[in-house]
Amino acid sequence: MSTSVPIIDTAGQEVGVADFDAAWLEREKGEQAVHDTVVAFLAGLRSGSACTKNRAKVHGTGAKPWRQKGTGRARAGSVKSPIWRGGGVVFGPAPRSYAKRVNRKVQMLALRRAFTERVDAGDVIVVDELSVAEPKTRCFVELLAAVGAGEDALVVVDDVAGDVQLASRNLPGVEMMKATSVNPYWMLLFSKIVVTRAALDRLGSRLSGEKVK
Repeated sequence: MSTSVPIIDTAGQEVGVADFDAAWLEREKGEQAVHDTVVAFLAGLRSGSACTKNRAKVHGTGAKPWRQKGTGRARAGSVKSPIWRGGGVVFGPAPRSYAKRVNRKVQMLALRRAFTERVDAGDVIVVDELSVAEPKTRCFVELLAAVGAGEDALVVVDDVAGDVQLASRNLPGVEMMKATSVNPYWMLLFSKIVVTRAALDRLGSRLSGEKVK
């Protein structure tokens, strides 16, 4: 069973119909795949650069602060001891990678499921093409309003055009992305998804499991 969505132009007028092939959609499974893929994506964004110095890395002398016996004070072997002020940290954080591995089939299943949910919710808008008269933010805001996307939208294109990219980059709620780079996280993040006709073909090839260059 295929699903159809109208294709509109930059003025908001219907100029055709886009058919989503059944191979692009997944309604029976994939919820866990979406969760795992989004968690892995966000984990990969973490820098993992937190670092503390243990007693081996703290700068200071290795000499014993005072003799072992006869002073009346507790025994001390190093000024870099963790119990001393300025000493090393015990079990502190060290640089690490938070990356998680998700295999390709699970990623594709998650992308199909996320895309299907947005299609079923009526959040996918297919436009014939994207063009602006001038590379100005105002022009792109007017374009998004005309197609019914608002200012919280993921714009999926086949290739990033210069004027359109310049016009959209100052909008904090808008992200422009190639169809080859979209993942479930971005698919679910925005209120609306605007896809050009050319990008839809490229995205459909990914959803159906074909290798896309």
